[in-house]
Amino acid sequence: MEVLTPRSLDEALRLKSENPQAVPIAGGTDLMVAINFDRIRPNAVLNLNEVPELRGWSRANGTLRLGAGLTYAEAMREPLAGLLPALAEASRTVGSPQIRNRGTIGGNLGTSSPAGDALPPLLVAGADVVLASVRGERRVALGEFVVGPKRNALAEDELVTAVELEPASAAETFMKVGPRNAMVIAVVSLALRAGEELRAAFGSAGPVPILVRAPRDDADAFPERVAEAAAPIDDVRGTAAYRRHALRVLTRRALDRCLA
Repeated sequence: MEVLTPRSLDEALRLKSENPQAVPIAGGTDLMVAINFDRIRPNAVLNLNEVPELRGWSRANGTLRLGAGLTYAEAMREPLAGLLPALAEASRTVGSPQIRNRGTIGGNLGTSSPAGDALPPLLVAGADVVLASVRGERRVALGEFVVGPKRNALAEDELVTAVELEPASAAETFMKVGPRNAMVIAVVSLALRAGEELRAAFGSAGPVPILVRAPRDDADAFPERVAEAAAPIDDVRGTAAYRRHALRVLTRRALDRCLA
């Protein structure tokens, strides 16, 4: 297996263009598991850890830009945690401290798992995914970026470089159901932002992330609306019926928390 290690974004995009089958790696919390279990055996990996343009976050003209290399541990820290509370809460539920120190927002997007913990908070915040290649840069709304379970709109020569989104202008929260409180894939998860408009997005209850909206005055009916928008399946972690029920309960609890 060849390891390609660019030192700049321009070099990374050039290498990706020349080696479109090279699999990007930053934290490796998903990819290395797949390699260790022999589910994937790439001929080359593109190590993005030495690309400074992918690190950190910034704020300009009221928009937050999160680098694809932003880790969950960084998302949990102030002042970013105060700007995106639901993302910070979701980040605290991811794996162990070691995984939170290595796992990245860009990796969660690239994997595009229905259970990705970062996806619901990013969706309620109106996130756009920034994609780049040697051909240029483009932005894709998160709701259009993920097109199926572990499938997305990335072209073979593109990399996820950042996420752009709105800081919280209203109360928001994240909740997750699992057999224990840590080191677990969500049976179902929910992010909710409650301003003049209610916004909710869920994980592990459909093939792609879906944003559910309603006027604030419709708060009483909102839990049922969220449950109806889901398309859960039965699997080893839970039944479809349980996931719908859990979504109703989580939405009600999230509303109570945000509207208190």
